[in-house]
Amino acid sequence: MSIVKINALTVPEEQREVLEKRFGSRAGTVENSDGFEWFELLRPIEGTDQYLVYTRWRDEESFQAWMEGPMKAAHQGTQGTQGDGERPKPAASGSTVWSFEVVQQAAPKSA
Repeated sequence: MSIVKINALTVPEEQREVLEKRFGSRAGTVENSDGFEWFELLRPIEGTDQYLVYTRWRDEESFQAWMEGPMKAAHQGTQGTQGDGERPKPAASGSTVWSFEVVQQAAPKSA
């Protein structure tokens, strides 16, 4: 069965728009990775300042290959630098990754 990785990002109110724009500009980065199945960026409605980044993968090996390849390159390279060549300040002030194994799933019934 698939695995799910949820990255809980602590994002101050003034950085929310910055975070959402950065995720919006990364289109295709994860979607083209081998073993990738699903992505969602979840914005908090109330009671927390944590965004959830939900990704679903065929297996742990696919996730690790993405972390060591495209993800690592995107976070270490010059992509997204400011005009002065400096990396922009992170929008999140903290991050925790949760790992889950999918043991049951359901899809909507067809009409």
